[in-house]
Amino acid sequence: MKSLIVSAGALVLGAGIATAQEEMTPGIEAMDQSVENGVVSAETVTAPETGWLVVHRTDAEMAPGPVVGHAPLRAGETADVAAILTEEVEPGDMLMLMVHSEAGGSETGVFEYTLGATEDGPIRVDEALVTTTITAQ
Repeated sequence: MKSLIVSAGALVLGAGIATAQEEMTPGIEAMDQSVENGVVSAETVTAPETGWLVVHRTDAEMAPGPVVGHAPLRAGETADVAAILTEEVEPGDMLMLMVHSEAGGSETGVFEYTLGATEDGPIRVDEALVTTTITAQ
């Protein structure tokens, strides 16, 4: 009988965790920052599924451009996410940080997205991309 009560309690706790994850609003918190160390960091990233924090070039038109860095993400909230830059970024460059999915690619754990592709593509919430924009210092 004791194990039945523990199991029932575990089911209730598990349901509470699932509800809490469903209520999380996907988003990215990041500030303008120096990139001289070759890294772009986000204070927190909340992702609805396992995927990637992707750093795109952008400009005043705010359209995502070429990818210049990425870092893996787990579902839920992750603190202090650091994406290694794969191209030179100069002070004053605008960077769009975006949450991408792990879905659609041929290899799990390998970032396969190229601009406009569906592999490891951007996640949308109510048709909106999950992004924030910073300026390199």
